[in-house]
Amino acid sequence: MQLGMIGLGRMGANIVRRLMRGGHPCVVFDLNPDNAKGLVAEGATGATSLDDFVSQLSRPRAVWIMVPAGDPTEQTVLALAGRLEPGDIVIDGGNSHYKDDVRRARVLKEKGIHYVDAGTSGGIWGLERGYCLMIGGDAEVVKYLTPIFKTLAPGRGKIPRTPGRENTESTAEEGYLHCGPSGAGHFAKMIHNGIEYGLMQAFAEGFDILRHADAKELPEDHRYDFNLTDIAEVWRRGSVVESWLLDLAATALLENPTLSDYTGFVQDSGEGRWTIMAAIEEAVPADVLSASLYTRFRSRQEHTFGEKLLSAMRHKFGGHTERPSGG
Repeated sequence: MQLGMIGLGRMGANIVRRLMRGGHPCVVFDLNPDNAKGLVAEGATGATSLDDFVSQLSRPRAVWIMVPAGDPTEQTVLALAGRLEPGDIVIDGGNSHYKDDVRRARVLKEKGIHYVDAGTSGGIWGLERGYCLMIGGDAEVVKYLTPIFKTLAPGRGKIPRTPGRENTESTAEEGYLHCGPSGAGHFAKMIHNGIEYGLMQAFAEGFDILRHADAKELPEDHRYDFNLTDIAEVWRRGSVVESWLLDLAATALLENPTLSDYTGFVQDSGEGRWTIMAAIEEAVPADVLSASLYTRFRSRQEHTFGEKLLSAMRHKFGGHTERPSGG
């Protein structure tokens, strides 16, 4: 199934590569022509402009947008709205706010253009591991796009089935799911990222306590000099806190046990804030998630070992580099 991709950064380019490996022809466009050159060499069809991009897609056209949330996505959607035709499909795979999805879907519907929001998790590892996809939009349109989603998703792999799901009909076990109407995909992804903040914060604080277990303020016979690299490794082996985030933390600690390559300046990408806003609107208490977001704010003023581990985990799963203070 042919797909057009706009935005060829870390995730956009690897999504194209995974699709091409699965036999899907791709047309690619990026404001920076250099970003497309490597993909064209690998078999993608390059476009020199949006008009050229749209002209090379077969109807009904399916266009995936993978650009930063906010104005870049808004302007791209509007630009496509003036070029696409009834029956064509726009897929926003970035981290847009779900309320923007609802509004954009309504605008495009007036032109007969379908809009699908696809919350995409997988970071820089998605090319090999696959992408977990949370999808919002019209059910028939999502069904039509199934070949794309099925190729991008991890599949069942070696993960044991959840007891009792044997007779359940759902694509969830494949790693992709139609979550509901417009906005539902990005809403689910928003909460996913909010939870991610909390999980990362728990690991960061726990390892910070371990690191200071030999503090001089403690009685001498209560002091312990833990090897954090080994602690992380043993927890990966059968403990109830084993996870991909712990895997990444273990890798970062093995590479540099003091995490001296990180300052501890931890950025937030928006979804954590939106999760708290949604909790407020629903009057749902979210103590842990709120605290994890505020810790990221504090990290830009003072830095602990725990915040260095937060920064290290973000770098490992998403390729996020620290933004200098004031940057």
